Amino acid sequence: MIDPVTIDKIINAAQILDVVSDFVTLKKRGVNYIGLCPFHEERTPSFSVSPAKGICKCFSCGKGGNAVNFIMEHEQMSYYEALKYLAKKYNIEVVEKELTPEEIAQRNDRESMLAVNKFAQQYFSSLLFDSSEGRNIGLAYFHERGFHDDIIRKFQLGYSLDQRDAFTVSALSKAYKKEYLIKTGLSIDRENGSLYDRFWGRVMFPVHSLSGNIVAFGGRVLKKDDKTAKYVNSPESEIYHKSNELYGIYFAKQTIVKFDRCFLVEGYTDVLAMHQAGIENVVASSGTSLTKGQIRLIHRFTNNVTVLYDGDAAGIKASIRGIDMLLEEGLNIKVVLLPQGEDPDSFAKSQDASQFISYIEKHQTDFIRFKTSLLLNEAGNDPIKRAALIGDIVRSIAIIPDHIIRSVYVKECSTLLETDEKLLYAEITKYQNGHTFQQPDNGTTTVTSLSVVNSGSETDEKKYQPHDWDEVERNIIQYMIRYGERKLFLSRDNASDTQLISISVMQYLIDELQNDHLAFAHPLHAKILREFEEHLHDEFFVPEPYFLQHHDPTISSLSADLVADKYVLSRLYTQNATTERDDEWLSEAVPRVLFEYKNKIVMTSLKEKMLALKHANELHDALAEQRLMEEISQLNAIKAQLAKNLGERIILKL
Repeated sequence: MIDPVTIDKIINAAQILDVVSDFVTLKKRGVNYIGLCPFHEERTPSFSVSPAKGICKCFSCGKGGNAVNFIMEHEQMSYYEALKYLAKKYNIEVVEKELTPEEIAQRNDRESMLAVNKFAQQYFSSLLFDSSEGRNIGLAYFHERGFHDDIIRKFQLGYSLDQRDAFTVSALSKAYKKEYLIKTGLSIDRENGSLYDRFWGRVMFPVHSLSGNIVAFGGRVLKKDDKTAKYVNSPESEIYHKSNELYGIYFAKQTIVKFDRCFLVEGYTDVLAMHQAGIENVVASSGTSLTKGQIRLIHRFTNNVTVLYDGDAAGIKASIRGIDMLLEEGLNIKVVLLPQGEDPDSFAKSQDASQFISYIEKHQTDFIRFKTSLLLNEAGNDPIKRAALIGDIVRSIAIIPDHIIRSVYVKECSTLLETDEKLLYAEITKYQNGHTFQQPDNGTTTVTSLSVVNSGSETDEKKYQPHDWDEVERNIIQYMIRYGERKLFLSRDNASDTQLISISVMQYLIDELQNDHLAFAHPLHAKILREFEEHLHDEFFVPEPYFLQHHDPTISSLSADLVADKYVLSRLYTQNATTERDDEWLSEAVPRVLFEYKNKIVMTSLKEKMLALKHANELHDALAEQRLMEEISQLNAIKAQLAKNLGERIILKL
């Protein structure tokens, strides 16, 4: 870990103009600089750098942040890797905190295992090209499969000799410890204490981590032997957790970001063939079922995943369960069924990049529609199978976090399945009541009473799924970061009292949220709000520079985005077109954005209650109907008061 003092030195030394200029040609425009965005293809410059604020932002794709954020995004580095990159650029010595003996031992173990794997990769690659056995067997196999030497070298492919202990003997002769040969799984310990190679007689596929370290290997046997496994993979270890790794992610990450799409295939050679065809934003699950760790790894770089299937119906059916998890994580999933007899490997070799992409664009379909059609064909006219099919589709739709997307799927699946929408909604509600799923970036917002607009009647604590509240929460955070320390002048509630109250923007918003027991749904927004609360009574706290240079890169990136957005007030006040400065509207704008947030909560709850009432009516549940009618009445009263507040100017202008 880098100590906080060193982190501050790095952040303070890193000049955004200097850092970005290493990668982007910039031209001065007013007080800022502009250039072509490095994160997406464009012909007209939309990437702006503000030396005064220390941030950059593309007003087309939205990418940007401070110097650390830029390096993380551009070089696909972790936060600490980006800090070390900038420290090297500015000749700052990186001082890491003193580690405990246990931490030192663990780090030494990891470094030793990574060193052994690096040696193994170099050993296997050297044999592939430089030994007669490697060339005649291993390299010949890759060439027969149609792979060129540049792709073979890029992915650091190799060959392990057809001898039981050739690698182990070589590693021990180079002073690599037996302990780490066993821990990495490269060697296997016999009962008599001797070692033998795990991968002997195989072509080798190194597995690279996101940062490029070799954490594991896959080995394919070339001899035809029914008693020998076709593929052997490294076992789990301190450096390798297969559920968190994707083959090819290191080589794909920048292209995934550039095109905002990830192709998902099954095996090593599928990835190699697509790279050779010029399509680099591709990763493989390596024949295993998708895991949440792998999905979240993809989600770091894009929301859009296209899954490529060959024509094997059994294989497709086996894999669609894993793809349901992609839906649950909030990803947009498309499916492409390749021509009969083709897999991504063979098909990529017969196409160039433009032909391949053209085929995908023409034949891709939405995953829910694809799954529904697939299962419909299988069920035929069998009523039992069709009933099971409906349950299967309902489970897939129910885990989709966005309620608007869910409603679209319900409508379409209702047509495809020839089933009443009401039935599908009822089944979805039943499934959701018995199955709690996590929205990828959201939690649950708890609301008790909205006392600022409620007449004082008591309401039971209600829980709301956040759905699409991100924007209204984001608006509140934006005002707090940009204007948090500035003063509002508010009129008292009592009409007879003309005295004005002076209160800061952040104090006002925090007080209002706390008074109504409101908590942000988005974890990042909630984290920022907590930090505001911690600094609320700090006399010299200025939110904008604090959050722009925050040590948490997700916070600094969001803050830069919010500060760079010049048009938040014009979005809210298009009906009040004016040439006055933004801060002259604060005493009207800040309360309004809070009311809009509360109104969003109420409207979301009303929709859910109305839907629940509809189902209760269909089930003839009188008690549930009465309870829901009372709750709807209370929410309508709150809605009316909020509408009144949103329609009136209850706050005096500065």
